[in-house]
Amino acid sequence: MKNQTNRANTSRSETDETTLTALPEGERSLVVSDEDDEGALNTLTWEIGEEAAGQRIDKFLAGAIEDDAVSRSQIQDWIRDGHAQVGGQKVKPNARLQPGSVLTLNMPDAAPIEAQPEDIPLSVVFEDGDVIVIDKPRGFVVHPAPGHASGTVVNALLHHCRDLSGINGSVRPGIVHRIDKDTSGLLMAAKNDLAHASLARQLKDHSVTRRYTALVYGNVPHDRGTIDAPIGRDKDDRKLFTVTEKGAKRAVTHFTVIERFGDYTLVELQLETGRTHQIRVHMKYIGHTIVGDPFYGGRAGRTLGMQGQALHAGVLGFDHPRTGERHLFEAPLPEDMEHALHMLRTR
Repeated sequence: MKNQTNRANTSRSETDETTLTALPEGERSLVVSDEDDEGALNTLTWEIGEEAAGQRIDKFLAGAIEDDAVSRSQIQDWIRDGHAQVGGQKVKPNARLQPGSVLTLNMPDAAPIEAQPEDIPLSVVFEDGDVIVIDKPRGFVVHPAPGHASGTVVNALLHHCRDLSGINGSVRPGIVHRIDKDTSGLLMAAKNDLAHASLARQLKDHSVTRRYTALVYGNVPHDRGTIDAPIGRDKDDRKLFTVTEKGAKRAVTHFTVIERFGDYTLVELQLETGRTHQIRVHMKYIGHTIVGDPFYGGRAGRTLGMQGQALHAGVLGFDHPRTGERHLFEAPLPEDMEHALHMLRTR
């Protein structure tokens, strides 16, 4: 990783830089409010605008609910059971939304999940009494969720550390940030609440260094640049995300070209924000999807022998929550990614 970072420094140009943004934000088609008062827990309310008018209620809710674990069929069951109402009246899943109407969803409480310790090997990069940093392999889910109640990083951490911060509850103990299941690389966790609060504050202040290495399709034309484009759920597939203005959050990714191979480019990416699938969505947005990405890649048969997506969280830096000392960690690329690069360099 160190050699790759050095190559990135030599490839930079003071003039060949670009900033890519989404279209100016337009008028919102809906307003969402979360109510936490007693008796109204898990209640979501939408005021329907012109852009959302005419949509089926079940399809609209499937795109609006920010929870990967909730399926469209489950949403349809909620609607049939009367948990969704328009103007205080029960509706059917296939009912169409009307402009100016108010849609309310009372989400039933999910069955509680409590993570249990499991003896799963971890690749520990750093550990002391406050923080642990691991090199997560590709395919390793970070925390339990419906469909992944066990076999996660959290289960492994509970066995390895015994004590973790409790700020995120029993499902995500110690977890300060996440990286995608299909992304490899560095992940930090907090062993106590003091460490958790400090690391979370650094993430919010954008002072945590998070640099990724990715192999993408095509020849990225600019040596470096910034992608400033909001990300929200894909209206056609709620498990995916896209650059959009509707219900989106600002997302900023900085990129630097490390090495070009004609029809492939090796890039380093630095996160300013940390949205779900951010790098994958942003690279698709600029026309350079990540090699081997099963959801956003779209180029089957050109994966260079990769066993998954070529995206690796290789550099992580933060101020130690107790000492204030700056720590910077690096993790080598996975073997299949190194092999893919070797193929490109020797073809």
